[in-house]
Amino acid sequence: MVASAVVHVILALLPLLATGTVASGIEVRDDLHFPLHARGTNKDGLKPLYKDPSADIEARVNDLLPRMTLEEKVAQLIQGDMNGWMDFSDPLDDIKTFNQTGLEAMMSQKAGAIWGGYQTPWDKFVFGVTVGQRFLMENTTLGIPALIQSEGLHGFTNNGTIWPSPIGLAASFNPDLLKQAAATIADEAEGLGISHIFAPVLDLSRELRWGRVEENFGEDPFLTGEMGKAYVTGLQSGRRRNTSSSAIARMAATCKHFAAFGSPQGGLNIAQVTGGERELRSAYLKPFNRACVESLSIMTAYSSYDGIPAIANKHLLTDILRNEWGYKYWVTTDAGSVDLLITTHGTCDTRECAAKTALENGLSGEMGGGTYTYLTLPDQVRAGTVDVKFIDETVKTMLRTKFALGLFENPYPYDDYLSTLRTPETRQLLHDMERETIVLLENRQNTLPLSKSINSVALIGPQVDRVSFGDYVFFNASNNGVSPLAGFMQLLSNTSVQINYAQGCQLWSNDPSEIPAAVAAAKASDAAIVMVGTWSLDQTLLWTPGTNATTGEHVDLSDLGLVGAQLQLVQAVKAVGKPTIVVLVSGKPVAEPWIQEHADAVVQQFYPGELGGLALAEVIFGDVNPSGKLPVSFPRSVGTTPVFYNYLKGSRSIDAGRVLDDGTLMFGHQYVLDSPVPLWSFGHGLSYTTFNYTDLALSKSTIGANEDFTVSVTVHNTGDRDGKEVVEVYMTDLVSSVVTPDQQLVGFQKIDLPAGTSKRVTIPVNSTELAVWTLDNKWVVEPGQFAVKIGTSDQTFLNTTLVVR
Repeated sequence: MVASAVVHVILALLPLLATGTVASGIEVRDDLHFPLHARGTNKDGLKPLYKDPSADIEARVNDLLPRMTLEEKVAQLIQGDMNGWMDFSDPLDDIKTFNQTGLEAMMSQKAGAIWGGYQTPWDKFVFGVTVGQRFLMENTTLGIPALIQSEGLHGFTNNGTIWPSPIGLAASFNPDLLKQAAATIADEAEGLGISHIFAPVLDLSRELRWGRVEENFGEDPFLTGEMGKAYVTGLQSGRRRNTSSSAIARMAATCKHFAAFGSPQGGLNIAQVTGGERELRSAYLKPFNRACVESLSIMTAYSSYDGIPAIANKHLLTDILRNEWGYKYWVTTDAGSVDLLITTHGTCDTRECAAKTALENGLSGEMGGGTYTYLTLPDQVRAGTVDVKFIDETVKTMLRTKFALGLFENPYPYDDYLSTLRTPETRQLLHDMERETIVLLENRQNTLPLSKSINSVALIGPQVDRVSFGDYVFFNASNNGVSPLAGFMQLLSNTSVQINYAQGCQLWSNDPSEIPAAVAAAKASDAAIVMVGTWSLDQTLLWTPGTNATTGEHVDLSDLGLVGAQLQLVQAVKAVGKPTIVVLVSGKPVAEPWIQEHADAVVQQFYPGELGGLALAEVIFGDVNPSGKLPVSFPRSVGTTPVFYNYLKGSRSIDAGRVLDDGTLMFGHQYVLDSPVPLWSFGHGLSYTTFNYTDLALSKSTIGANEDFTVSVTVHNTGDRDGKEVVEVYMTDLVSSVVTPDQQLVGFQKIDLPAGTSKRVTIPVNSTELAVWTLDNKWVVEPGQFAVKIGTSDQTFLNTTLVVR
């Protein structure tokens, strides 16, 4: 046993002993500045540069890499898991013990990043992180700490504060508020020793059947880029405690899924994405370029694009990301995705091939969840089938990220970690965000807001007494949430308004037997609020056989209408004749034209956070003036998708037909019995006050190709309520060398405007927003005229023309 261990150590050190390759013979090296028996020291007795907190990050990387054995390098590339030494199987168990054998085994092969996304008592988690990091820092030759990883898509997932799902956050159109929200996610995770969060998602919600629409910031590249940038900046800004000035971030964000993952064929998860270079550049890559160049990590996509698996796409991951954009930090594959080269994509037939292909084409590491194909890399290097330079370059990206985080100085949890978890300040910020994410879609005859002087209100529907979070939350996270029923009860507790509640139906059932009770509640009330929609589950239940959901990862739809008896319930309540407000609580657009045409008011609440029920009540009764705007367009049916607003010119001919309520068929051509026009389009959202726009002006009406410009307009609140308005700027390239979008968002700003006041708003527009990807495969701002408008994607308030010379 001892002899075997000695042989293993000698084999591991052979690359450090040799000046040439194995094939050319081994010669003893005398050029190393560190002793092989103590590689974490220097021969001259000085502190190694990589241990010097004041040294330049690149110098530290270059000093550390030559000291590493091949096995140590590969271990940096493979994700480990805290379950190797901790038992997290019972989320309530608080026994603080660990498995020493498991710890040593895990750290010997999978030590670069460690998965810690478990629901477990905070003190037990802190114990486990401390044990793992202390082993790496004090009981390994080089003392390289690990990234500790968790989820943070819309809140830290180990009993942290849960925020609205990203599609809801995007509806706020408020990057500054999102930046603050992301900072609280980092606050809650950092103290526990976490240094790597798997968010934000920058896929585009252009394929609405796909289950993960809720995880995105909507259909538009510009909005997605701005919200993604806000999230990355908020999460990363600052430094961990007791680190040096060379550290540039306190948390590593992870932009995902690189790239074009959100538009799978048929809406089916991980299915192929079809497109060309122009669509890739003009749509899918823009958010990543805006938000992620300074992000400390990026995660690749499961899918293939134009027939090439994303994890093995050299053009995407090396030519564009590394060389063109200059990205220098950590890139990881998604869970189990290297194995998909064998099992799904069919581009490899062995683990060796999969590991080589992913490494050499992507310079990325391997997440767990598969067969750990990267464990084959040491033998492949020795056999000459993999060049160690690819391993070296990839390890450098991991070390760069760790040095940027200051982990070599302090990778440990903080003693006072409780002080930043679920604080009153975070809760108030959450409340502000919840209010700004709600979108008023319809408000006929000013049905809303309801008055607190009415006698009674009916709360009807399967979403009333339910906390509907999106996916990527911890088990039983909904216990921390406020349901709509609880929110309305809280808001109306000091009034005489009586609440008449009836569920009406189940979300997941066709059974209409409870509808009569809902009709009775509506008849007994002055107004009826019907809450219906989609549903997701937490990360435990979502993957549990026998459970059901209509949105979330691996939950894809063939129909975007309401499931079960929900529409029948809405129709029955509306037939009572009382003012009927429909609230859609969902993770994606719901395609129900009947509701758009007949409801007295329609409110959209994308999956909320913990205070969503209270915020909804505040909007309905006018304590809060809604200010959300749609980050995604709503189709009339699944058959009219895709329905994103920024389609290429000529792609949406309209000669609509329809089916009347009485069954009469009105025939058209596009479509024969329907319309390609959305029910509600991107950027739409009403207010309880009115806004007027005047005095549109450009900083210059004629600019050069590389000149930025500004768009200024005066916004007037002409109503009797204070309100927030999103000023949206759209642009159309009137004549171009290639087909360009019918219109595209190029700027926006959210303002708070008291009743009866006005404000001059100036929005900067970067000249790159005017560029097209030409036939010569390069970005060019072409001379010509550009239409500039203020409005929404389906409305024009003011417009002018910009000339590029």
